Amino acid sequence: MPLNNGNEKNRKASRLGGALLLLLAAMIWGTTFAAQSEGADKLSAFAFNGIRMAIGAAVLSLFLLTRALPGAISRRRNGIGRTPADEEARKAKTLLTLRGGALIGLALFGASTAQQFAFNYTGAGKIAFITALYMFFVPLIGLFWGKRVPLVTWISVLIGFAGLYFLTIDPSEPLAVNRGDALAFLCAVIYSFHILLVEKYAAFADGAELSVVQFTVCGILSAVMMAFDGFPTAPAVLSAWKELLWAGVMSCGVAFTLQVVGQKRAEATAASLMMCMESVFGVLSAAVLLGDRMTGREILGCTVMFFAIVLSQIGEKLVDALGFGRGRRAGNS
Repeated sequence: MPLNNGNEKNRKASRLGGALLLLLAAMIWGTTFAAQSEGADKLSAFAFNGIRMAIGAAVLSLFLLTRALPGAISRRRNGIGRTPADEEARKAKTLLTLRGGALIGLALFGASTAQQFAFNYTGAGKIAFITALYMFFVPLIGLFWGKRVPLVTWISVLIGFAGLYFLTIDPSEPLAVNRGDALAFLCAVIYSFHILLVEKYAAFADGAELSVVQFTVCGILSAVMMAFDGFPTAPAVLSAWKELLWAGVMSCGVAFTLQVVGQKRAEATAASLMMCMESVFGVLSAAVLLGDRMTGREILGCTVMFFAIVLSQIGEKLVDALGFGRGRRAGNS
């Protein structure tokens, strides 16, 4: 019994540690909205994203190198080589990583470009919450891939769009959607496909390796677009070095690593809730760092959307915990 109690305590501590890592990742991603907003005043969307993704790819490549080096040294010392079967498996995994990473990187390019352009037209706090709509779109898009969408999710979507209305539409003005809000909405839609692609390929490939490929692809595509949009000057890049380092090192590199480690340890519901906090940190950082202020109507919209986001993540488990879902499943069986 004492041994079992000790193991249970260790598991609880591990789950708590994982949840805290995800909360830290959400905080980093949330504060990155402020960095992106500041960066939008100094660099074009393609320049900011291209440099940011290059930094992220470099940071994760360094992480992969330090992770692989000890094993490679040990194999060389012990004279252990790869068998032909090992080589074939490695090649197959590499091809899968490259193919998956390229598709994920293409989706990331679309989402990050739409989001970065949105900062030219609207505030960081609003973008943070509108982008969080991807939590609704992921299960809805999953319908086309044969996935079941619970009733709670549909309810969450309706509540979420009600919140979006309060956040983006002012009834005292002619009906019009801010261009930045529309771009943030487009970002949420594309980012939903990005998440589904990650879910598909992460089951067969290493997460860090996938991210290096996706950041590289996104960076290259951004650089190609810079050829048409114009390359930034050295003074412009230097003026945005703080924002680029935060978005590249902390958001792409550190936060990703925290997410990978945290999701392996944390319980699924706790993980979802921690990820929901990204939008809250986005609003708080915009208020503290940028001095953004929301109207009462916009705050109401954020509150309604946050409730809908949380409901979409834990609603079905809450229904099951209260016993309301048992009869329905029994009737279907």
